[in-house]
Amino acid sequence: MAALFVAGCGHGPAGGPPQMPPPMVNVITVQPRPLPITTDLPGRIDPERIAQVNARVDGIVLHRYFEQGSSVTNGQVLYEIDPAPYQASYNSAKANLRQAQSLAERYKPLVGINAVSKQNYDNAVAAAQQAKAALDIAAINLGYCTVTAPISGRIGPALVTEGALVSQSAATPMALIQQMDPIYFDFTESSVDELKLRKQLESGQFKSVSSGEPRVTLQLPDESAYPQEGKLLFQDISVDPSSGMVTLRAEFPNPDDWLLPGMFAVGKLEQAVAPETILVPQRAVVIDPTGAASVMLVTSANSVVPQPIQLGAAVGPDWVVQSGLKSGDRVIVDGLLKAHPGMTVNPVGIGPSNAPAANQ
Repeated sequence: MAALFVAGCGHGPAGGPPQMPPPMVNVITVQPRPLPITTDLPGRIDPERIAQVNARVDGIVLHRYFEQGSSVTNGQVLYEIDPAPYQASYNSAKANLRQAQSLAERYKPLVGINAVSKQNYDNAVAAAQQAKAALDIAAINLGYCTVTAPISGRIGPALVTEGALVSQSAATPMALIQQMDPIYFDFTESSVDELKLRKQLESGQFKSVSSGEPRVTLQLPDESAYPQEGKLLFQDISVDPSSGMVTLRAEFPNPDDWLLPGMFAVGKLEQAVAPETILVPQRAVVIDPTGAASVMLVTSANSVVPQPIQLGAAVGPDWVVQSGLKSGDRVIVDGLLKAHPGMTVNPVGIGPSNAPAANQ
């Protein structure tokens, strides 16, 4: 019985030490997929329209009707300039017109009976027309006493106060209005990079984006993503000779005024797609002191072999692999500390399901 007991407890061959099962490792199966080619380009936010509100007549400011920093609409009254002298000029011009028209009307029937010369009648008609023009000018100047917003947008601080003397000849600035929804994002791109991208598209290395129009998104100064996607409006046709850069402009919706004129931001311009790209998680890559990169592969026999790779750019938590891997390769992602070249492992596939990682 003792012999049977000892034989039953042995797990190894010929009663040797117990054998441990192969360690579990998490692997991904490499599958090439399309990768958007996105370029980060810095730039600044600019208002779509700017209107400088200036005095168009001379006079004293009587009232300010807007709240500084508020939104105003086209035609909204902003200031009132003392209209008294312009009202008097209008009244005088109106009286002169009435008198000139009356004289022309009296002369008209007299011309037919030669009681008034044709020249005198023509002079009376011309005087009436001049009086009408003077009345129109007086009406325009009187209207300029009421200062209105030429566009809709956000108005800045008041540049004059009640009691200030403003001048038409000096074009006294009174306020600044900026249209902020939608709003522009102006940025620059290297002409060399643009030329390189065009050649890659023509050679077939990259493909155009599906919509045909580059996608533009924004990264705000706090490194968060702006929730609205923009639209590329134009690319300048000339290159700045001092910097070798080309200017581009995109338009973004700005309903909540997140984007302010003068704000610095980073535009992410998606111009093309790399059709067959291999990505591996950064945690699966081992980089030695010389800078050489490699991963651990699991063969069809579940044995571990090292594989040197050539890395490209980092994309989020992944590396782009330029060479060294092919479709179907199984790369160890988690459990690298337990996986040594030549040993047998128990691979567990992971992917978008976010399976639990093997312990390191």
